[in-house]
Amino acid sequence: MEVVHHLQGNLEIIVSFLEVVLEAVAAFCIVLGLLVSIKLSVNLRRRRSTIQFPLGRLRLTFGRWLALALEFQLGADVLATTVAPTFEALGKLGAIAIIRTFLNYFLNKELIEVFEMQKRFDEDETDLSNSN
Repeated sequence: MEVVHHLQGNLEIIVSFLEVVLEAVAAFCIVLGLLVSIKLSVNLRRRRSTIQFPLGRLRLTFGRWLALALEFQLGADVLATTVAPTFEALGKLGAIAIIRTFLNYFLNKELIEVFEMQKRFDEDETDLSNSN
């Protein structure tokens, strides 16, 4: 029985460490997405001074990074449930996981809409430049 307690203690340490790693990766994704989006914004602004700024493209870029970060955070939540000591803790983690899953779903849905809108905008822009 002591071996089981020892293994359980080690499992909790490992899971806690991995949870922190996944949360750190999620934060890194958000920061990296912000930097990539800022760089894209500067480049687009520099190239498209007379044409309407493609906000949809910028949202699409940052949104992809946010969706990736949410996946890592959800992974951390799943790990946390493996060693949650009480039903109350499991309930809280379950609620957080559900909220993050819904956020991810609606973010992905919006990204698809923005992608389609951006695609139409780019096609219209190409048609305008070809007609000149």
